Amino acid sequence: MVDAIKDFLGFDIKSEKYALVDDKMFGKISKEKKPDKWIRSTCGYCGVGCGLYIGVKDNKPVYTKGDPTHPVNMGTLCPKGLTQHEMVGAASRLTSPMIRKNDKLVSVSWDEAFLKVSEKFKDIASLHGKNAVACISSGQLLTEEFYTLGKFIQLGLGTNNYDGNTTLCMSSAIMGYKQSFGSDGPPGCYEDFSYADVIFLFGSNLADNHPIIKLHIEKNSDKTLIVVDPRHSKTANIADIFVPIKPRTDLALINGLCYIVWQEGLADEKFMQEKVNKSEEFIKHIQIYTPKIVSGITGIEIKELYNLANIYAKANRALCAWTMGINQSTMGSDTISAICNLALMCGNIGKRGASAFSLTGQCNAMGTREVGFTSSIPGYRDFTNLKDRREYAEIVNVPLELVPKNRGYSYPQIIEAIEKGEIKALWIVGTNPLVSFSNQNRIREAFKKLEILVVQDSFLSDTASFADVVFSAATWSEKEGTYTNSERRCNLARKSIEAPKDCKSDFYIVTEFSKYFEGVNKMLFDGWSSHLDAFDEWKKVSSGRLCDYSGMSYEKIEKLGGIQWPCNKQNPNGTKRLYNENISCRTPDGKPRFISSHWKPLEENISKEFPFILNTGRTVEHFHTATKTKTIKILNDLAPEAWVEINPKDAKKLKVKSGDRVTISSVRGEVENIIVKVTGIVREENIFVPFHFNKQLINRLTLSTYDPKSFTPNFKQCAVQIKVTNS
Repeated sequence: MVDAIKDFLGFDIKSEKYALVDDKMFGKISKEKKPDKWIRSTCGYCGVGCGLYIGVKDNKPVYTKGDPTHPVNMGTLCPKGLTQHEMVGAASRLTSPMIRKNDKLVSVSWDEAFLKVSEKFKDIASLHGKNAVACISSGQLLTEEFYTLGKFIQLGLGTNNYDGNTTLCMSSAIMGYKQSFGSDGPPGCYEDFSYADVIFLFGSNLADNHPIIKLHIEKNSDKTLIVVDPRHSKTANIADIFVPIKPRTDLALINGLCYIVWQEGLADEKFMQEKVNKSEEFIKHIQIYTPKIVSGITGIEIKELYNLANIYAKANRALCAWTMGINQSTMGSDTISAICNLALMCGNIGKRGASAFSLTGQCNAMGTREVGFTSSIPGYRDFTNLKDRREYAEIVNVPLELVPKNRGYSYPQIIEAIEKGEIKALWIVGTNPLVSFSNQNRIREAFKKLEILVVQDSFLSDTASFADVVFSAATWSEKEGTYTNSERRCNLARKSIEAPKDCKSDFYIVTEFSKYFEGVNKMLFDGWSSHLDAFDEWKKVSSGRLCDYSGMSYEKIEKLGGIQWPCNKQNPNGTKRLYNENISCRTPDGKPRFISSHWKPLEENISKEFPFILNTGRTVEHFHTATKTKTIKILNDLAPEAWVEINPKDAKKLKVKSGDRVTISSVRGEVENIIVKVTGIVREENIFVPFHFNKQLINRLTLSTYDPKSFTPNFKQCAVQIKVTNS
C-alpha cells in the first residue's frame, strides 16, 4: 500500500518532507484523464491560501496542481490540496434540498424547503421574538457569501444571535489583536518568515497543519527557529531549539520573558515610551513573573528562560507565530496580547521580518472576521459606536434602528441559549458541530430541544444527518468569489464546473430564501443578480476601514496573485504590513497598548482517577471534521481512524504497546477502541488524539469552558483516564 501511495503522489509518506508536493508529478497524467482545460483558482481548505489550477474534463474536476506563479505556494501543494478535486463527486454529496418526513430525510423542491423553513422562522419569531432564531456559519464560504448571509440574518431576519465557527479557532486572535492594536488584522505577512533572524512558534505544528508555510521558513537559512509546544511535533523536528512547555502555561512564559527582557536592559525603551501606551503599568505587572516562579509554572529551566529571552531580544528582527495551541484556551486572547507585548517591548512590529503573526485555520476565516461574523458590524465596526452603526446603515441604505447596538450570543452562548429554551431555531451553514464542538454529549442533548434545525451544506455531514431541513449547497470549484488568507491576501476562487442541478451557491440560497420574507429581498438585495453585486457593495462597506477592499477588482486580484488589504488609492496594489515603524493603530490615541494579564492554572488538572491531560489537534491528511477528506480514498487510507499518542513510560505503567486498543474517558463521556501509538513525542502524563474522526469522537471528552473574551472553547486540556480494552 505504501509503495502504491508513493507512486501515485510522487513522494514518500515516510519522509519528513511528505507534506510538500511539487508540479513535476503532473507529467504522469493519463490520456483518459487529461483535462480539456485548466482553471486558475485557490485552495478551499486551510488559511494558507495556495494558488492552484483545476483540471477539468467533461464538466468534472479530474486534477489539481499548484500554481507556480502564486506568491504563497510557488507551485507546491499539500496532500489535501493535491487531491481536492476528488471530493467534489463524493458519494456523500448532497444533490437536492431535503426535509425530514417520518424520521427520514427525503428530497424536495427548493420552494418546499424554503417555504417550510420561512414559515417556521416566522412563527418562532412571532411567539418568542426574533432572537429566538440563530445562525452559525463556517470559515469556508466565499467572502461575498459571508457578507450576503450576515446582512440577511442581521438586517432581514432581525436576529443578532449569529456567529461563525471561526470562533472555535480564530476568535482569540481577533480579541488579542483588538486588545493590543484596537482592531483585528495580522500585522505581518509570509515574507517575514524569510527575513526574520529569530522565529518563535507557539502551539503551532505548521509542518502538518500549514505545510506550505514551512517552505517560507526553510527559505531563511540564517534564522534561529524556536518551537514552544507540549508535544514534540513534526515542526519540532526542524527546530533549532525545542521548548517542551507544560500545557497551557504560555502566558506565564511570555510574561516571564518580558520580565527578563526588562531586567536585563534588553528592551527598546525609546520605542516603548514613544510608541506604546500603558508602558509603566505593564512593567509593574510583569514584576511577579520572576524566572524562579515562571520555571515552576512552565517546567522550563531558569537558564533556558534567560537564553530564550536573550535570543529574542538581541535579534534585529524577531517574529512570533501561533495557531490553535494558543487560540483554543480560556486564556487565548490574553496570551496573544502577551505575544504582542513581547514584540512591542523589542520594537518587533512594523518592519520586515518582525511581527506577531496569527496563522489561520480555514480558507476564509479572515473573510468571516472582516464581514462581521465574529463580534462586529461589517468592516470591523463596533456595535456600541453610533457613528459606526450610522455609517453602515447609510452605505447599505437601511433604517438605523435595524443595526444592532450590541453583539448577540457567541457560538458557545448560542448552545447555552438552546439549552435554556431561549433559542428555538438554528440555521447551520457549512460547518459540522456534531464533531467539531466541545463536550459532544451536551450539544447533542441541546439540539434535541430545537423546534427546527436547518443545515446548509454540500455534504451529508453528521450535523446534516441530524437536521430537520437540509439546503444543498454548491462546493469549491462550483462557484466564484474570494477567500482571504492568513496574511490578509484576498485570492480569487474561480468556478470551473457546474454544480449538480439542485445544488445552489450559498449566495443564491440566501438571496432566494430572502424572497420568502416580505420586503426583505427588495430592501437588502434589490437589483442584485450575482456574487459580483455583493463584492461591489462589500468594497463600499470596507472603504476607509482597516480591511479596505475598495481598490480591488477580480481582474487585479488574479493578475497580482492575490492582494493584501488594505487596498485603496493610497495602496493600489495592497499592503504587505499593516503598520510601519510609526504604528498608527485604531486605538483612541493611535498607539498600540500593553495588556497586563495574569496566568491561571488549568480548570481541570490531573488526579488519581484521571491521571492524564488530553491534547487534541490535526494531522496533515485530514481537514477539520474530515467531511471532505474522508471521501478521498488515498487520504482516508493514510489516516482511516484516530489514534492516541502515549509516552513510553506511561505505556509501561498501563501495560500497553503500539497497536493495542484503549478506552479514554473524562467526567463528560468516553471514547472506545482507540488504537495506541507509543511515542516520545508526548510528555509523560500527557496524551494526544486528532479530533477529525466521528467514529472516535474525541470531543465527547473535552471541556465546555471557553475564553470569556473570545468565546473560543478550551479544546486542548482536560483530565482523562485510559483503560485497556484489548492487547
